[in-house]
Amino acid sequence: MQFDYAYRGSTAVNNQGDRTELSFSPDVTRPPTYFSGQLRQNVAFREAISALHDVVVSDLRFKPKDKTAYKAWAAQQEQVDLEAIAGQRREVAGRVKVLREELHALEKESASRMQPFYAARQRYFQYLYEKNRDLWFVLDPVITVHPDEAFFECFSQDESSYGRLGASYEVFQDVGEFSCGTTNVDYSSPLYDEFQKIRSYKQTRFTVDPSGFTTQTGGDAAYKEVKIDLPDSWVRGFLQVNSAMALPAVRFSLHPMDVHNLLFVLKRHKEKKGPRALRYLLTPGRPVTLVLEPWGTRVECPRSVYEGPGTHDIRVWGRRRLGVLERLIPVARRFTVHLLGTGLPSFYVADLGDLSFTLGLSGWTANDWSTAGNFDLMAPRGQVDALTRDRVFGALKETWLATPEALAARLGLERGTVLGALSAWTQAGRAIWDLNKGVYRARELSREPLPVEALRFSNEREASATRFVDAGSVTVRAQPSATDGSLTLEGTVREGKHVLRPSLRLDADQRMVFGECTCNFFQQNKLFRGPCEHLLALRLGNARAARS
Repeated sequence: MQFDYAYRGSTAVNNQGDRTELSFSPDVTRPPTYFSGQLRQNVAFREAISALHDVVVSDLRFKPKDKTAYKAWAAQQEQVDLEAIAGQRREVAGRVKVLREELHALEKESASRMQPFYAARQRYFQYLYEKNRDLWFVLDPVITVHPDEAFFECFSQDESSYGRLGASYEVFQDVGEFSCGTTNVDYSSPLYDEFQKIRSYKQTRFTVDPSGFTTQTGGDAAYKEVKIDLPDSWVRGFLQVNSAMALPAVRFSLHPMDVHNLLFVLKRHKEKKGPRALRYLLTPGRPVTLVLEPWGTRVECPRSVYEGPGTHDIRVWGRRRLGVLERLIPVARRFTVHLLGTGLPSFYVADLGDLSFTLGLSGWTANDWSTAGNFDLMAPRGQVDALTRDRVFGALKETWLATPEALAARLGLERGTVLGALSAWTQAGRAIWDLNKGVYRARELSREPLPVEALRFSNEREASATRFVDAGSVTVRAQPSATDGSLTLEGTVREGKHVLRPSLRLDADQRMVFGECTCNFFQQNKLFRGPCEHLLALRLGNARAARS
């Protein structure tokens, strides 16, 4: 999927002894979006924007060693006659000794001769890192200006971590005119280093420059066009993370000192074997307890008491990614943790006062949002007609942010219908769920509408589920609950000669909270990789039956 941008110039940095001016260059092909303000909370903003940078450049995927040469050597060794080698052992040993002495002398001479080359190579790599650092970024950062805050969004290189930095206008003073909307900003190479120079005693002005919108691009040498061909996985990843945010989760708060203790233990220990899980032991009215496997090390959190319902033992993986939060500990008031369940995504929202930083982690480092999460399939999937969807989005665009209840009251619609429409717009890249404030926000990921048809089925399972229903291979029995509004679905799905027996439960908001199936995919993966096609077919079949 190709994204085209046009910037009038590049991001400019004017750093002087008493002040710093950061001027971002927005994409002039999108509706005018701009903002200007002087930072009031310099240090907190510096640490938060630096943590966002750490998310972008992180890549913790396992990189196996190249064993091609070894395997070729091992294959040759199998052809060697071991008896002949044994007979010539003494002769060969003498020759090897002489060769080793000669080789040792040559290595000393070569090391001195190659030293200038090694030094030049290191300088070259350093040059690439400093001068072409935008190669570390998959896409220029997305910045959104809303009536109450401006926020950045980004993904890590391995697509397993999501970062969002929200800055309310209380972070700034002397706020100038601003225009709400979403745009991409030119993120030039030296910008990260300039962020590190922000100090509390220096005035720092932050500007998304509006001047580029006043001049036509034709023939202007100051304009530069950028074309980025992104894989569909990147786009789906952005959509998946918000679907995961809206799912039910176990929620509790951690004191910054307790987060420090956890990261301190992780930095002092390096696991050499599995399991590498981090377990959260939650008991109402008791301090949160963390258990680090495989050592069984317990980290007590006396400052963090779990006040939610029920007792929980939840395991998550990819804990090294929590190192991104280290820079935020000195400026954070608390960290709110949202756990979807064992092996499912987790979210950490750092309360920095008027700033908030959200770190979203997939179930595993190698389990990126787009190819293995499929959490949009577990989000509300109610069928909403196009006119109703447009009404809901139009109402959201009027105020830029709103709760589902407020939209339902304004439009005279049921809450479930509004949630279904918002879910559809989220999956189309035009709305997001703000986990920090609990509202939906209008945020259009791209200038042109995303190819929804191409992204309609994020995997073959959802396409298969639709084919099952269209072929009449699904039978459904619905059992609504009179107490909590949940719905239990049971039935069968005929797949060739086999009959599968899926069952699932939807909560009052039509979100999947439980599922079982007799198919091989579910037996191997449970819900860790999203629901199987038979669970999806059961849900889709019930939705169609309800409409008929």
